[in-house]
Amino acid sequence: MLNQLRVAELLAALGERTPAPASGAAAALTAAMAAALAELAARFAGDEEAIVQAQAAVVRLVELADEDVAAYTAFMAERTDETRARIVAVPEEIAARADEVALLAEHVLGQLRSSVAGDAEAAVELAGAAARVARRLGELNV
Repeated sequence: MLNQLRVAELLAALGERTPAPASGAAAALTAAMAAALAELAARFAGDEEAIVQAQAAVVRLVELADEDVAAYTAFMAERTDETRARIVAVPEEIAARADEVALLAEHVLGQLRSSVAGDAEAAVELAGAAARVARRLGELNV
């Protein structure tokens, strides 16, 4: 759903006065962008395993962005223990996946000696920020 939007549409959706998409989806997509940058850096490093890991992370994080929207929409419609559990579990998984991306980008960074190192560094920072935001959302949603 979110992955089918153009960038301008996504940004407009984030800015709407609606419960979702919001910061959970934004954190997941930020981590997905970090994973894509890690993939770029891994390609320059010639690290095939890191490329595959980064690609898988992109796919899962984009799915998590949609899962976050669905979870929060369900919670707003019906506030049950089950729907509350989902608005905690999804951000927690986003945080865990973002942490993995940061570690992957750091691993790739150690293999680079080119200007692409800046992309790997950006991936580390973006993934770290996404993890912190998602972790905090999970705490707030308890």
